[in-house]
Amino acid sequence: MDNKGVLVCGEIVEGKLAPITIELLGVGRKLADELGEDLSALLMGGKAGGLGQEAIAYGADKVYIAEDSLLDSYNSDAYTQMAADLCQKELPSIVLLGHTDIGCDLAPRLNGRLGGGLAMDCLELSLDSAKMLVSTRPVFGGNAHATMVSKTARPQMATLRPKTVPPAKRDDSRKGEVIPVEGKLDPAALKVKVVERIKEEVEGVKLEDAEVVVSGGRGIGSAQSFEMLRELASVLGGAVGATRPACDEGWAPMTLQIGQTGKVVSPKLYIAVGLSGAIQHIGGCLGSKYIVAINNDKEANIFNVAHFGIVADYKEVLPALTAKFKELLSA
Repeated sequence: MDNKGVLVCGEIVEGKLAPITIELLGVGRKLADELGEDLSALLMGGKAGGLGQEAIAYGADKVYIAEDSLLDSYNSDAYTQMAADLCQKELPSIVLLGHTDIGCDLAPRLNGRLGGGLAMDCLELSLDSAKMLVSTRPVFGGNAHATMVSKTARPQMATLRPKTVPPAKRDDSRKGEVIPVEGKLDPAALKVKVVERIKEEVEGVKLEDAEVVVSGGRGIGSAQSFEMLRELASVLGGAVGATRPACDEGWAPMTLQIGQTGKVVSPKLYIAVGLSGAIQHIGGCLGSKYIVAINNDKEANIFNVAHFGIVADYKEVLPALTAKFKELLSA
């Protein structure tokens, strides 16, 4: 039997479809239409049942619902087993996941079960003339993009970086099929057990969801100076980020670290303050629509990727920017 169709492994956050799931449904719908095949979604968790029609409204033709209580919290073994069983039964041609904490853990595990090709951290997904999945992803710390095609193996798999494609448009008039997933998980077969969940306390906008991020590096010089970044971020309704050196110095919590070993963000506006532009950091913010760099070193690498650059002391620039934004936004 030939592999056919596109399957999105969705995520649920606080009882709702995660933003990345809606983005995946958008790109999945486009790929399915070009293939002339169905778009399916797999939703797992105790609250998944009430989201079937919503996934259909965002483009799915079929929504598979797995409501086993062992899926209420993400568990590597449970999610891998459930997703693998469905894929082995339904044989999708393409499987899409988000490049999130869950997706980064689940995708390689699932790929190990199914075989096929897997491209991680993709910025764009399309089809070539032979209707094969073309995955575009950053390489060399974001300094170049590579396109990858799995020529023979199925399913073709990819994880998509959040906020790199527009979300699917909702259409409540769409019709589709909600299908309960049969079969129960064996608790004894699960090697991993979730013993505690600690929810991160966030003031204001969550870093990953912010449309504006003001990020500071070693050049900020102190924890006190980060208050200037917080003020600007507050005025713009954004969030504050930091480089690894700034976090290592204790000027910002590790939860705000942006980069290859931190969080990946793709805001509409990324304001980089006092950071040199190390490859590891750029890999975490290169998906931003606009990057504005503020640094008193005109040779800093950040200017090579920035859309706009200001060569000056940030202590002079930030107060002026903050005041101007306040004036413009209050007008």
